[in-house]
Amino acid sequence: RIVAKVDELMALCDKLEAQQQSRRKLQNNLRLSTLQAVASATSPHELQTTWARLSNNFGRLFHAPEDVADLRSLVLDLAVHGFLTEQSEDDTNAIKTFEDIKAVEKRLVADKNLGRPKPFQPLQENDIPFSLPNGWIWTRLGELAPDFQNGISKRHGNTGIATTVLRLADILKNQISLTEPRDILLTESERDKYLLEDGDILITRVNGSADLVGSFILVNAGGVAYCDHFIRLRFVNELIDVEYVWVASQSPFIRQQISGKFVTTAGQKTVNQNHIGSVLIPLPPIQEQHRIVKRVAELMRLCDSMESQLRHAKEVACRHAISAVSSLTGIAIGQEEEPMKAPQTELIASLRLGAAPDIKVQAPLATILARHNGEMSAKDLWRRFGGEIEAFYAQLKTEVAHGWILEPAPAEMREKPADAVSA
Repeated sequence: RIVAKVDELMALCDKLEAQQQSRRKLQNNLRLSTLQAVASATSPHELQTTWARLSNNFGRLFHAPEDVADLRSLVLDLAVHGFLTEQSEDDTNAIKTFEDIKAVEKRLVADKNLGRPKPFQPLQENDIPFSLPNGWIWTRLGELAPDFQNGISKRHGNTGIATTVLRLADILKNQISLTEPRDILLTESERDKYLLEDGDILITRVNGSADLVGSFILVNAGGVAYCDHFIRLRFVNELIDVEYVWVASQSPFIRQQISGKFVTTAGQKTVNQNHIGSVLIPLPPIQEQHRIVKRVAELMRLCDSMESQLRHAKEVACRHAISAVSSLTGIAIGQEEEPMKAPQTELIASLRLGAAPDIKVQAPLATILARHNGEMSAKDLWRRFGGEIEAFYAQLKTEVAHGWILEPAPAEMREKPADAVSA
């Protein structure tokens, strides 16, 4: 009888699970088609109609916090299409803004404060992906930033001023996070060239993750330098709202352009100045840039609120389900136990020298191993290498592939001695 009852209840569970999956699939399809209808609007009236349909059905279309990511993408897409704000006849035409930027650029070159910019391919009619509102123009990102350069490749210094240098490790969720800053000595000329200012934009030039390559970081921590894993863009701030450039850079339209320009070097995705500079970007009048930034901020706060509500609803539903099961079975379901305190551990991975590389070959890791009896821990080798951890792993992968370093055995974890933990 127990077996028969369990089989009956499990069949009901299977049916319920299948119904939930079917409902979720239909809901996802409906949400995506509704969002697509808004994104595909070709007139203010059509946009108003499709947006009303979306807003009137938020509860049916959005079920989980992660669903809101689609809405965020839609907001950014509408922003670069000029659908989020109204145009005004009093706004300065973007053609005039572009001409003013070129005039400033020309003056900086004449005063030898800027190198002569590399010209970009002129826009052709078939380059234009969609029409823009009156007063807007199409341009390339490199045309808007007179100052456009890679970061410093220097990792150590013997003389100079101690200066914090941003690394990939200092970027968290596309924002600068200087919780563990690293300083090196820079000369005055290096500081003049590589110090960041508020309002600069950094672009991740190289990273092992394709999601992070080409990401834009709005600088709000001036006075620090930046390493060569980044490209810096500096704008004429009175003519360009850098927050608009950052908003546009998050849009699916620009993200797709950048991801299409990735190249793979030493096993890592990379982009360069030419890739970034050639990206197409819609340029509104400066007054409308300000309005777009304000409107996007308002809608992103709405998205934050929706995510919070959906997260809360999910937690309530979970508690309700637990209560219902407890009531039906008479078995109390315990609360989460206090997390077990994990012991302090360290990673032990030994690297050994393989075939000796040719003297003309660039194999810095194998060279270091050869000087230390052909074997050392990965941690010690990285420290002696002196580079960023991402660069170390890329170089290690290359040298293992050539047989200069033997394929590492699986790493082991061991508990640290008590005195080491306290230290």
